[in-house]
Parts: sequence; structure tokens; C-alpha cells
Amino acid sequence: MGIISSVINYLDLIVEIVNTKVIFFNSIIWEYILVYLLVFVGVFFTVKTRFIQIRWFTQAATVIKNSRSKESSSNVSAFQAFCTSLAARIGTGNIAGVAVAISLGGPGAIFWMWVVAFFGMSTAMIENILAQVYKVSNGDGTYRGGPAYYIERALGCRWLGIIFSLAMILSFGIAFNAVQSNSMAMAMEAYDIPSHYTGIVITLLSSILILGGLKFIAKFAEIAVPFMALAYIALAIYIIAINIQSFPDVISLIITDAFSIKNAAAGGFGAMLSPAMMHGIKRGLFSNEAGMGSAPNAAATAHSLHPVNQGLLGMIGVFVDTILVCTATGFIILVSKNFISPELTGIALTQAAIDYQIGSWGKHLLSVAIFLFAFTSIIANYYYGESSVRFLNDNKYLIYLYKICAIVVVYIGAVSGLKSVWNLADFSMGIMAIINLVAILLLYKVASLAIQNYQQQIKLNKIPVFYKKDIPGIKGKVSNEAW
Repeated sequence: MGIISSVINYLDLIVEIVNTKVIFFNSIIWEYILVYLLVFVGVFFTVKTRFIQIRWFTQAATVIKNSRSKESSSNVSAFQAFCTSLAARIGTGNIAGVAVAISLGGPGAIFWMWVVAFFGMSTAMIENILAQVYKVSNGDGTYRGGPAYYIERALGCRWLGIIFSLAMILSFGIAFNAVQSNSMAMAMEAYDIPSHYTGIVITLLSSILILGGLKFIAKFAEIAVPFMALAYIALAIYIIAINIQSFPDVISLIITDAFSIKNAAAGGFGAMLSPAMMHGIKRGLFSNEAGMGSAPNAAATAHSLHPVNQGLLGMIGVFVDTILVCTATGFIILVSKNFISPELTGIALTQAAIDYQIGSWGKHLLSVAIFLFAFTSIIANYYYGESSVRFLNDNKYLIYLYKICAIVVVYIGAVSGLKSVWNLADFSMGIMAIINLVAILLLYKVASLAIQNYQQQIKLNKIPVFYKKDIPGIKGKVSNEAW
């Protein structure tokens, strides 16, 4: 314990040295560049695809229905890849982050989360299509890919892919997992369970899945993610049902507050937008990850007959994360807002709302939700980091070293949290998002041709199947083993 404490203190000291400058750069990246770029890209792709998130929503539902099938048990199915991406998207931010957005921005923040999710659905579709087109084989029936891979293969910029991969490892592979395990430890403290005991349990459970590899992770996600998401949504539906007379007022409050002019926040992004718009957009972008370049790493693992299938699942992933799960948290809070302290925020606010609605046993339900949401995020985030490590050097010893580091970080996060690392994570995620957004804008034509090819086959009543010859100009850039 003494050695671990020393390591934690040393890491915190290193991070604090650069923390001030990182905060400054974060304000520039997020408030002046990234938020606007993410929104612009979402609107651009929505217009270019003629609102594909509306036109093809029923097609996406059909793809989900058929996505569990696979030709071999050695493959990762489209549904498993979809659940893996959802595992990373749906985390404690869906519980705490939404509460913070409502506390700081008001009920109208929910509306702007919906808007961001709507446009983000088209962005998610494009980046997932590209991840599938440019995926590579692992040699065991599984695949890997993502922004680093299509940046190198399609744009010929390996150096930029390396920067993206390093940013991915720092943010998702390390920092975010420390934060998620810390959330789990805090949830267990409500039962007087010391954080180091929780850390040991989380670390052991994570080790089993991490050492089990991609197929094991995908199978776990396939079972755990639908269960936890549906259970949480069912809880929200129950709370809405027992407060059905207040439901129209809540909807009216969200819409009205979304367009009310309040005191603008000082500086940057907030100086131009209302608090509801500012916090709703930021929360939506953080939550659904559309355009961040993270989810495509999961999308690339799928054994899919056509890249557009996984693009459609990526689109639905944004819908599930924000329109369903984040909205569930928002409604739970808003139907209870007149009966809980206005000083509460974050998980405490969500906890108070659930306690009021269903009694003290709501604490146990929320603890289970936090544990499941955080644990599944840890496993998916770990894989994102592994995919990036493999891009840098597909060496089995390097991968084993990363596995060990990831497992250690889970324990350190539980007993410390390394909260000062959060700013570095924001910085690295901002860098990877900017790189990915520029890349998918440059590669939109490839994704567009894939969509046209898919649509042509649908019109001929065929099951869409992709061949690399279907898109001019990608021969030699696409893996022969993958397509």
C-alpha cells in the first residue's frame, strides 16, 4: 500500500506541474474550436446525406434486429460491436453529467442535448462506415480499426495516426478508466465499504475480461449493456408513469427553458449562448461521443457484410445514449425537482430524485446502475486503448504491458481517482476529436459512395454486400483480409 500511495502522489505531482497550462489550452480547444466544429460537422453530414437519421431510421432498426448473426463463433458480430461501443458511451456521465447540465443550464439543457444527438447521429454513421471500410484483420477471425487506421490507409498520414493513438491511450485507455473506477468506489462507500476493497474487486473483475481478449469483451458487452440500459430506462418509465399528470408540464418546461434568455456565462462559448444551450450542447457531445473518434474503434471489430450496416448501428448508438438514457435521467430529476434541494447536483441530485420517487431502496438501484455503467465503460475504454497500442506496434509483449498498466490504473482510480488527470484527458480527447473530424470531412466521399452502393442494393431487394471494387480509388488502401 505504501508503494502504491507513493506512486499516486508522484503521478499527481507530475500532473499538477502542467495542469495550469493544460486548463488554458482546454479552454481554447473546447470553447473556441471543438464545440463549434462538432456541431458544424454534424449539420454538414446531415444536410449532405439528406437527413439520413430520419430517412433510414427504420432501416437501422432492421439492421439491429439482424445484427446478432455471424458466420463463425470466431467473429465479433455487428451487435456485439454495437454493444461494445454503447458500453463506452453509457457511463456515469449519463447519471451525473446530465444532473450537472440541468443544475448549471436549467431544464432546457435537455432540449439542446436532443439537438446535438440528432445531428451527431449522421456524424457517427460516417465515422463508423469509414472504420469498417479501412479495418484490418487480427489474424484470428477478428478485426480492428478506427480513425488511426483510416488516417494512415486513406490519407497516408501515419504520423497523424500516431498522435491520435497516443491521445486515445491517454484519455480512454487510462484517465477515463481511473475516473470510472473512482465512481464505483464512491458508490460502494455508501455501504461503508472501503475504497481499496472495492478497488480489489473491480480490478479482479476487469482483469478477467481484459486478459480474455476482444471476443470475451464483446460477449460480455452483448449481455450486460442491453440489460443495464433497458433496466435504467424501465425505471425512468415507471417514474414517469406514476407522475404522468406532470409529464406535459415537464416537456413544456424543457422547451420553454431551452429558448429563454438567461444571464450568459462569462467568456468564450458561454458568452454567445444561453446556459441551457451551452451546457446541453457540451453534455450531449461528451455523452454520445459522435465525432470524437472513439466509437469507430468498436465498430471496426464487427464482421459485417457491408460497412453501412455498422454505420447505421453507430447512428442508433447515439440515439440510445442521449435520446433514451440521458433523457431518462433528465425526466427522473425534472418530475421531482420541486421536492429536492436546489443545492444538489451530480449523482447526489439524481439520487435524491430517485429516493423521493421510489423510497430509500432507490439508493440501492442507483448504486447498481453506477456500478454497471462504470464497469462496462472500463472494459470498452480498455479495448479502445488496445486498438491504439496495436496501431503503434502490434507486438504481443507491448500489448501485455498495456494490459497490466490498464489493470493497475483501475485500482489506482478506485483508491485515488487521480482527479487532476481529468484535465489532461480532456486535452487529449480534444486533440483526437479535432484530428478525427478533419479526417472524416476529407474522407466523406468514400463514405458517401458506400451509402450509395448500399442503397442501390436495397432498391434491387438484395442483401447489401460490400466489395472493395465497389468504391473507385480505395484499391490498395483496403485490407484484402477484411474485404
